[in-house]
Amino acid sequence: MAVTVRECLELQLLEVEMLLTMFPKKGEISLDADAVPSVQRYLRNADGALPPPLEFTIAVDVGEAKVKVELQVLLPHMYPHVAPQLFARSDALHRQQQSQLNTGLASHISSLDLGELHVYEAVQWVKDNSPPYLENSKISSDSASKEVIVKDTLHRMWIYSHHIYRQELRKKIFDSAKKLNLTGFCLTGKPGVICVEGLQENCEEFWRVIRYPNWKHISCKHVESIKTEGSVDNLRLFHDFEDLQFRAHGDYGLRNDYHMDLGQFLEFLKQHQSGHIFQILFGVKGKLSD
Repeated sequence: MAVTVRECLELQLLEVEMLLTMFPKKGEISLDADAVPSVQRYLRNADGALPPPLEFTIAVDVGEAKVKVELQVLLPHMYPHVAPQLFARSDALHRQQQSQLNTGLASHISSLDLGELHVYEAVQWVKDNSPPYLENSKISSDSASKEVIVKDTLHRMWIYSHHIYRQELRKKIFDSAKKLNLTGFCLTGKPGVICVEGLQENCEEFWRVIRYPNWKHISCKHVESIKTEGSVDNLRLFHDFEDLQFRAHGDYGLRNDYHMDLGQFLEFLKQHQSGHIFQILFGVKGKLSD
């Protein structure tokens, strides 16, 4: 007998309730306030639109030093009959160790039977298997600190979308930028444009997070990478992460479907030494009105 979305969502709520009981301390589980209620509303009235996939983060204490490793969890609507989407990250891990850890986690989860609840199993796996990666990361850091010159790379990503409207999507964009210490902006409306700048690994993590689950009509149009022996902060073009809305015309009902004044946007780019990006984003040279 085929399993329904409703049955899967009921199991997901049971698992979240269990996890909240197992991790009761403040900050152990980060879950949007409306995540569970939106699923409950759907279960009361399954004729409506599907709720957003449940998405949350569990902070795992690893080893005697209790190093924080975050397990980012996204549950597709048909989980547990499809695999959960999991990603472990920690400020104490270098990118290579973090990648290796996640490869091992993915391999372990793929070996488990579908239909069973796997998030706590993933938490336990991260707790048991992270220490060697953390130790290797510390050794790498100690070796790097002996080098005379340490270079960082400022990464700047220019991301284009057909449109950006939804409040939950905008919240994810701004929360992720803040969490990853990224500056830049989000241009809301049609078209939608995002610029993020900061450490390369943080920009790449931001790109992974906002694309997930699959966001249609979005692409990274251009990437700038600049190596520096000093702080990447000295190379930033933006002081914070700004919310841009250059509304030109339109207010078409519930979608608030308005277009952007691209002339104002071009002026903004030029004020931030980025006028050349306009043609990369839109395929035409920008021209300011008199």
